[in-house]
Amino acid sequence: MASNCRLAIVVLMLTTACVGQEGLTIHSIGKQKYPAAEAEKIYFSAWSVVQHEFAGNRPIPQPVVLVLGGDKNMVSSEQLQIMLVRWDPYMFAQGVVMLAFEDLMASYNLPLQEKMTITRRAVAGADSTVEVQQIRK
Repeated sequence: MASNCRLAIVVLMLTTACVGQEGLTIHSIGKQKYPAAEAEKIYFSAWSVVQHEFAGNRPIPQPVVLVLGGDKNMVSSEQLQIMLVRWDPYMFAQGVVMLAFEDLMASYNLPLQEKMTITRRAVAGADSTVEVQQIRK
């Protein structure tokens, strides 16, 4: 069992290309190609947009790991990890924005009750709007 685990780790290390760029680490499973410079630009741009929109002058960039070649597209806020089946700049930017916003919300240290109040307010706001077509009926 231990030798199988070691073998899997060695294979993963050999098939993974890492690029560390000031907070962004990219792991490519297999031989998947990706534009490292574009990924770095998107990473900093997404953090910057969230910071500008919501955080003011508070610096928020966190180290993020991008894993290319995963089984599905997903974001893990606990691991600060974005997993993509293949490189997609829009999916990557969406993942970075989600992580940045999660980090920002965590910094406010809102109690669960207050988060639930915000959630109810969001749903109530959505329920209070009516499409013009519904008024005609």
